[in-house]
Amino acid sequence: MYNLTGLVLNLVVGAVFCYVLYFVVRAAVRDGIRQARRDGDGPRNPGDFS
Repeated sequence: MYNLTGLVLNLVVGAVFCYVLYFVVRAAVRDGIRQARRDGDGPRNPGDFS
């Protein structure tokens, strides 16, 4: 019984870590895109890399 509890706890901790990491990366990408557009360093339209 204790072995199963440890496994479930590890799965929950891993899922929470991935969930938080997803939102951190998502916010960082969003802020980077906004900064690039504000500074004029990046493309104005998606797919326009010329």
